[in-house]
Amino acid sequence: MINGAHVIIYSRDAAADRAFLRDVLGLPDVDAGHGWLIFKLPPAELAAHPTEGAPRHEFYLMCDDIHATLDDLAERGVQVDVPVRDQGWGLLAAIRLPSGGELPIYQPRHPLAKDL
Repeated sequence: MINGAHVIIYSRDAAADRAFLRDVLGLPDVDAGHGWLIFKLPPAELAAHPTEGAPRHEFYLMCDDIHATLDDLAERGVQVDVPVRDQGWGLLAAIRLPSGGELPIYQPRHPLAKDL
């Protein structure tokens, strides 16, 4: 039976992004060997959205209060790349990873499957 999910962020500077995930976001980790860190994520959800384009995957962090979360992250030196936008289904923003990648974060307004 399926007992979890493994998410991968491809990065131009994986070491910097791993340090960010560990030290700034405070995600617990295990070392799979030679400094290859794998992080524990909070509870997660999975959705399948229709597309007219090529199939793709996305990864979003979720929070209860996006403004408080972004303020806290900014105090830790995290750059907010995309300011908060109201999408109807939630409040969406994005933060900058040390590698230059963007990591979306949102405060959902929809029912939460992660709490089932």
